[in-house]
Amino acid sequence: MAAIIEKRDFRDFDWQTLLIALLISFFGVWQIRNAAPDETYWSKQILGIGIALVGFFFIAFYDYRRLIDLAPVFYAVGLFLLLLVLTPLGHESHGQKAWLKLPVVGQFQPSEFVKIPTVLMLAKYFGERRTSVLRFREMIVGGLIFAAPIALIMLEPDAGQAITYFPILAAVFFLSAIKVRYVVLAVVAVAIFVPTAYIVGVKAGVIKRYQQERINAIIDPDSVDPRGYGYHTIQSVITVGKGGVTGIKGDTETSQSVLKFLPEPHTDFIFAVTAENTGFIGCISLLLAYAVLLTRMISGAREASDRGGMLVIMSIVCGMTFQIFMNVGMALGFLPVIGVPLPLMSAGLSAILSTFIAIGFVVSVKLRRFVN
Repeated sequence: MAAIIEKRDFRDFDWQTLLIALLISFFGVWQIRNAAPDETYWSKQILGIGIALVGFFFIAFYDYRRLIDLAPVFYAVGLFLLLLVLTPLGHESHGQKAWLKLPVVGQFQPSEFVKIPTVLMLAKYFGERRTSVLRFREMIVGGLIFAAPIALIMLEPDAGQAITYFPILAAVFFLSAIKVRYVVLAVVAVAIFVPTAYIVGVKAGVIKRYQQERINAIIDPDSVDPRGYGYHTIQSVITVGKGGVTGIKGDTETSQSVLKFLPEPHTDFIFAVTAENTGFIGCISLLLAYAVLLTRMISGAREASDRGGMLVIMSIVCGMTFQIFMNVGMALGFLPVIGVPLPLMSAGLSAILSTFIAIGFVVSVKLRRFVN
């Protein structure tokens, strides 16, 4: 590691991006502790941040172009891990077999990590192309690269994680100059396919009853049992509203999360906990911090020395933006509950590690912006 670090690397290193990511992460630790003060989630999250920083610095100081060259290897390993999840080594929780329990590593979620090899594989393929406009054959190849992990994730089944992959492909297609007619065809296809797939899925039993009710909780909240399938959404909205402008200011005796009314407060509904404890001011401050972080990442894409680095950064930016939008939407009650973590905030080693590694790639690209 020391051999690949030079003095100019420290001079050109993007410490501001790292600082913003750390501030959001430790703000998240505070909210995790507020969500479950009697549990050890917050202390485990600190340990996770420490491990994530090791991964971050390794990726940041390593030449991202060499890692993009190795993308097929990482991609194959990622698919193998997703296959292992479907074997007896896979661990099931909340009706999803999405985790692996290994002797030394412990429990982790491969679908979180496989996003990065997928990004690298797409960046390698589309970064090497020489045509000015995206061709149909290239779209097919990109679609196949994207489809393999999605198919395995849906077998878990984990629709929430699968959905978070789509912005990655959309970003790569858009930045590779996709033709307008393909965009129009895609929009029409989605408009037809989504409701059709929903109706067929309901009749075939593929879309479970609880999934239907979570969607109904958004479309027609009054028709859903508030103590049943609508419980998550209703309790989250109550928790958000309870915070007001400045939050409950440590009044744990009336806290929705501490009193166990809010399900999964340290993961899926960490934004609701943030709203309860810090109010409107805290939530706006958090969203502004995300905006600054994403803006700095986008500036790195503009300065990238090659197309591959630019595609890596923008894929990560679009993926993170989508996850923030989905998680906040779940907490505020205008999107269905599908279990999408809030980047850098939600508890979980897999999520925090994969996010810091992704940011490490961004810093690595920015570090080599002057190198041809």
